[in-house]
Amino acid sequence: MVKQLAMLIDASKCIDCKACVLACKVANHVPEGQWRNWIKPAGDRPVPGALTHPVTRFQPGACMHCENPTCVAACPTGATYKDPDTGVVVIDETLCIGCGNCIPSCPYGARFRNTLTRRADKCNYCPERRAQGLPPACVDTCPTKARVFGDINDPQTEAGRLYREHKDTLTRVAAKTDTKPNMYYLGDPGPGDWGGKAVMPASMVALKQSAPLIKGVVALSGLGVLAMLGRQFLNARTKDEHKEDDHA
Repeated sequence: MVKQLAMLIDASKCIDCKACVLACKVANHVPEGQWRNWIKPAGDRPVPGALTHPVTRFQPGACMHCENPTCVAACPTGATYKDPDTGVVVIDETLCIGCGNCIPSCPYGARFRNTLTRRADKCNYCPERRAQGLPPACVDTCPTKARVFGDINDPQTEAGRLYREHKDTLTRVAAKTDTKPNMYYLGDPGPGDWGGKAVMPASMVALKQSAPLIKGVVALSGLGVLAMLGRQFLNARTKDEHKEDDHA
């Protein structure tokens, strides 16, 4: 069974205390003025059957660890990739060159350039905590337990059970570029159509478009090298044969 770690959020339990936001910032040493996650206020709506008492909805969010992450395609060095063992979208800081190509390619605005490391940054589901058997900091600190984290493909986990029980009613943030995000909402999180369009850097688009031509040039170059080596081999063999004739 392919593992897919994901976040399920009961929006009706979110009280906008921002404990998850602060816990993430502390646990991951996020610089001042930058954030890996957020709580998006969704405005007021009237309660059915009530004349007053509007309800404000809150929509927690972060990197969606998408099924089809456009940030992976935007990265020129392979620093951003989808981990086949967990389904988590990972940034390898040793490979990241801080070019920023991945930032506009995320339709949810979940990426930023860390002002301290000068490399791309985002939610990574707290791998250090997971290695110790602990949930991500945002999950652990939520006072109303609005967040459930785990493998949605494993029916034995709480996340997997909730995913199966509410599969027909779960909602996701919609974007102009459908990346199939792995952040799911129970209840009413408010408008979910705020996602934008993935903007791929022109350099990456040009590289992809020219890839067949580049491959053709490389192939021709390889053939040229082989032809040159073959010619040298034949010339050397011919010289050896002449030497043998002279000795004879």
